[in-house]
Amino acid sequence: MSDETERPGAAAWVPEYDDREQGAAPGGGAAPEGGAAPEGGAAPEGGAAPAGDAAPASAPASVAALRAAAPACRGCELQQHATQVVFSAGAQTATLMLVGEQPGDREDLEGRPFVGPAGRLLADAVTKAGIDRGALYVTNAVKHFRFEERGPRRIHKTPAVGHVVACHPWLEAEVDAIAPQVILCLGATAARSVLGRTASVTRERGQLLQAPDVAARLGRDVKVLLTTHPSAVLRLRGEPTFDDAFAALVADLRLAASHLR
Repeated sequence: MSDETERPGAAAWVPEYDDREQGAAPGGGAAPEGGAAPEGGAAPEGGAAPAGDAAPASAPASVAALRAAAPACRGCELQQHATQVVFSAGAQTATLMLVGEQPGDREDLEGRPFVGPAGRLLADAVTKAGIDRGALYVTNAVKHFRFEERGPRRIHKTPAVGHVVACHPWLEAEVDAIAPQVILCLGATAARSVLGRTASVTRERGQLLQAPDVAARLGRDVKVLLTTHPSAVLRLRGEPTFDDAFAALVADLRLAASHLR
């Protein structure tokens, strides 16, 4: 499929607000942890709004509502060949958001992000960094697996800029729902989607970056950091540089966590 393919984008499929008649979490998706609404958002169905405050009409769609809507998306052609949409994992109360590139083969089959070899390496790094898993929300810039077939194998193919742009309304809605304190971008594709510009992990790693569009929507600054994608570290396994690469990923996770309030 040519990268010049015309793609309508996901905006038409992304719900702006929760459907108050459909308050339950979708199958396979957890309700917000503890039933709490996101900061500045509406209370969950059946729960009271904060004392003295009515739920604002512009409260963003919850993660549960986004997960429920995502399988219907036809914003690009990737859904034609992928097994299923792979949305996210983590609670709406998470304070640290990890954004990757796209699901891999195992994620496409299981329907959950970061469950393959790179995901296991990331889990090891999170544990080594001493981060509470409950503080994490994990997602990808692109929600369907892009691949090319080589015999019986499906080989990862980097998403085109058009795929990142087409899928961006989903990530934008996730950021609005979570309202994280810190976003850690795993690789250049994720950084492009979050920052709205081309980014270099090598040059900008360890720096606190600005995401003006995110700040404008949330009404406050969100700290953005870049690190390598765990798959890049995984490819070094067995090489002399692996230990240093893994340690650098752990250090970036610790740096991101250090900026949580």
